[in-house]
Amino acid sequence: MTGWIVLGVLVLVIALVVLYIIVIYNGFVAMKNSIDRDWSNIDVMLKQRYDELQKLIKVCEGYMQHEQQTLEAVVKARSEVSKAGSENQKMAAQNALSETLKSLFMVVERYPDLKADTGFRQLSNRITELEDQIADRRELVNAAVTIYNTRLDQFPDMIVARLFNFPARTLWNIDPAHRQDVKVSFSRT
Repeated sequence: MTGWIVLGVLVLVIALVVLYIIVIYNGFVAMKNSIDRDWSNIDVMLKQRYDELQKLIKVCEGYMQHEQQTLEAVVKARSEVSKAGSENQKMAAQNALSETLKSLFMVVERYPDLKADTGFRQLSNRITELEDQIADRRELVNAAVTIYNTRLDQFPDMIVARLFNFPARTLWNIDPAHRQDVKVSFSRT
């Protein structure tokens, strides 16, 4: 009789451990898929910005022949975005593109006719709107990644994470060079 009780308790403990592992595993899978979905949502907005940017460049080219260097930097940064493969490369390329856009909009301040152009205003407003949405989504991705990475390091979840090889994910960070103050000059030199 006591042998059956011991066996029953042992089976119950094993069943609970297996159930716990299944629950933790499924939680990691759900979080991983959520992060992937969030990245895909950002990719959709980045693609929209990428497409709108080409239109904005075309509008600016006619007005800004003297600012060829700025336009070339935007075109180059846009090109780097399409070449990026890994999450880290995408982040770096997108951060560089955001910085060149800031430079472009600073240069635009010198062209009142361009700022008055309806097409330019619509495109720049759309890109600004997309930039704001992308920033919001980056925060969501970073929040999800932080929760996921924290669970990877917490006991006992870390045992399941290591058992099934769940890798840590990368937070969306900006290049340290982009944290420096932007130099603004109102002279035409």
